[in-house]
Amino acid sequence: VMRTLAHQAANQPVDDAEMQVDQFEFNYSSLEKPHMQNDTVTLHKKAAKDHQVKLAISYALAQSTKLSLHERRVTQMVVETKYLPESLAATGKVALSPETIAKLIGKVFIQKAAVNLLSSVLDTPEFFWRAPDSFQALYERICEYLELEERVEVLNARFSVLQEMLDMLRDHENNHHSARLEWIVIYLIMVEVVVGLLEVLGLFGLVGSE
Repeated sequence: VMRTLAHQAANQPVDDAEMQVDQFEFNYSSLEKPHMQNDTVTLHKKAAKDHQVKLAISYALAQSTKLSLHERRVTQMVVETKYLPESLAATGKVALSPETIAKLIGKVFIQKAAVNLLSSVLDTPEFFWRAPDSFQALYERICEYLELEERVEVLNARFSVLQEMLDMLRDHENNHHSARLEWIVIYLIMVEVVVGLLEVLGLFGLVGSE
């Protein structure tokens, strides 16, 4: 039932290949306050039927799951591009066209925007604007346990490294293209000089005369 409801309420669902399952345990205690430790969510028995307590925890778990998706995508991008600086160091060139490099830069920007601008990974849900402070405190404790802020910082650090690497490759390709254009100009000037020299020699009858 829950799976069906979740599927109906899904917004921009991911492919099956990108789905990730996190397993947590629940238990109830008559002494402890609601908290999370060792991947186990502990609820007070008095709060067993309080959906707001469970909702506060679920929001944090949902944000963690969404962040895991972005982490997987960024890790995949790192794996796909890790050979580029090695190739540049070994051969002095990279077998990528400027168009491909531009596409990679776009992919990095899309993922960075998805984490920092477009998604709800960093936002406090509106539910807590109206809920008692105790629920937001519980939500923040779960977020702290799941290390959401630290994981976002690590993601942004990876984004920065990827961006710097791709900018370096783009500058390298631009410099290579500029150098190639300079050589073309030099060759054209040399051709023009040779043609001009032949014309001058022709005027003096040194070439082209029978």
